[in-house]
Amino acid sequence: LFDLLFGEEEAAAPPARVQQPQRAPRQQAPAVTAAAPVRPSEVEKAGDATRLAVFGDSLAIDLSRALERLYAEDANLVVINKGISSSGFVRDDFYDWNAALREEIAADSFDLAVIIIGINDRQEMRVDGAALPVLSPGWTAAYQGRIVAALDALRAARKPVIWVGLPPMEKTEYSAAISQIANIQRLASFAGGAEYLDIYERFLGEDGKYAELGPDVNGQTAQMRKSDGIHFAAAGSDKLAFYLSQTIRNLYRGGAVVSAVADPLLGTEAAAMLRPPYQGVGQMRLLEMAGSVIPISRAPARANELVQARTA
Repeated sequence: LFDLLFGEEEAAAPPARVQQPQRAPRQQAPAVTAAAPVRPSEVEKAGDATRLAVFGDSLAIDLSRALERLYAEDANLVVINKGISSSGFVRDDFYDWNAALREEIAADSFDLAVIIIGINDRQEMRVDGAALPVLSPGWTAAYQGRIVAALDALRAARKPVIWVGLPPMEKTEYSAAISQIANIQRLASFAGGAEYLDIYERFLGEDGKYAELGPDVNGQTAQMRKSDGIHFAAAGSDKLAFYLSQTIRNLYRGGAVVSAVADPLLGTEAAAMLRPPYQGVGQMRLLEMAGSVIPISRAPARANELVQARTA
């Protein structure tokens, strides 16, 4: 009756449905990776670019990679890796460097040579069937003879050569032997008409001993040597390449190899002295050329003093 008199109560409207915004599908965070080393942009090399070949053992392989990075933006110079691991001038039965260099010369495969070798040469040498103990007089003479023969072939072909010395090694006994081998190489380089780049002291620590860490080309402390105590780490190779580039500038100038440099003793009394043949590529330092002039009446003068006294 109540419903008839007043009517039925309207049903309450259902609550409005709140539409939830759709969520975007959850994405996985990208994996964190180590930043790749920054490499210089490479340019296309010119067809007549100077060909710099790096010959030697595994040190040469590391050095050639560093030189490739250093000259990546130079269109006029291309680096050619000619390094052979485990090779040296002692075991010519394993790899004959004299024969290999003659083949490269015959093929005219390079314009400028860089040589760094010797870490595998601390072993006996067989000559004419006889075994020569390491660093014995016979061994030293034969070893130097093989290097001079290689450099003579390069000089005859008018191929400028930069011979890079050897760095200190971690193990004391091994380092001492390598230093003696480097000294033989130095003398052979002078006799064979090559530039010699001594790097030994540049890779010593502040205490004058072998150092795994050291300042890089930017002055920041970095790992210079690998854990084996022999080879260069990437930063060490880059540092060596930078030092080498200072010597390369004497021979390579923006697209051409300089093969004629004035004799610094020309026109002086020292020029008439008996000395190794001057090849005109700057390989004979003034001190080595005039250092044997020893006045009897007074203390020996340095070579630059001799030249200054003459030209004054």
